[in-house]
Amino acid sequence: MSRSVLRLAAAATAALALVLTGCAQGEPEATDTATVPADDAYVTPGTLTIATGDIAYEPYVIDDDPSSGEGFEAAVAYAIADELGFAEEDVEWVRTSFEAAIAPGPKNFDFNIQQYTITDERKQAVDFSSPYYSASQAVVALKGSAAEGVESIAGLKSLKLGAMAGSTSAQTIESVVQPDVEPSLYGSNEDVVAALNGKQIDAFVIDLPTAYAATNFYIENSFIVGELPLGDVPDQWGVVLPKDSPLTGAVTAAVDDLRENGTLDELTDQWLGVLQEGVTLLK
Repeated sequence: MSRSVLRLAAAATAALALVLTGCAQGEPEATDTATVPADDAYVTPGTLTIATGDIAYEPYVIDDDPSSGEGFEAAVAYAIADELGFAEEDVEWVRTSFEAAIAPGPKNFDFNIQQYTITDERKQAVDFSSPYYSASQAVVALKGSAAEGVESIAGLKSLKLGAMAGSTSAQTIESVVQPDVEPSLYGSNEDVVAALNGKQIDAFVIDLPTAYAATNFYIENSFIVGELPLGDVPDQWGVVLPKDSPLTGAVTAAVDDLRENGTLDELTDQWLGVLQEGVTLLK
């Protein structure tokens, strides 16, 4: 068993927090290489201040301790820091809620990493780096439900599906599944999970990493029905920075370098590679 699998198993006692919108693969935006910013570009000169969630969940951060560098996003953050010329001891972590970090206004971080989907709407209030990760969508259901035994998209069409309103998951239901039954949309993924447990829906759609964590550690008696093909809704995760940050170019250049030199692929394989094992691609 790999180290990432062993560490993922430690999440069995963590609380459920599905704060993600879904993701779909796409091509990264081309960017120009940026010069190294001056010290006064940072919240604290000489220190790189990185934010993540109030509680950071696996497999993105192991044991809610981003300073360990263990977990996909913790590892990506330290890789970016290294590209920017910061040693591990010169990185400081702070916490933010998901919504507060992408709201207009001043920030207490140089950049924030907690599964933010890059959208035009969010770009009105904050900056994004180029994408560091793209993920497909998956369908989650309870064992013994109407979704058990479904092996194709056609089999999903008659089910009552759920997703978070405004998310890529909801858009994927419409564009990929094209269900015969109107899907139920909710204000948060916690509400989606409550609807599933309350038998108000037969299954829900979420990005694959969260589907894996949910079915293995958080939602009892659940399973992944299958992975959905990529729809026509581009959805990628980017590092969040304050609007018009002097660091946006440098952080984007760092992410681009990590993509080009293979580091992002290596970290994805290390921490998220287990996610697709045994998951059927629905056609």
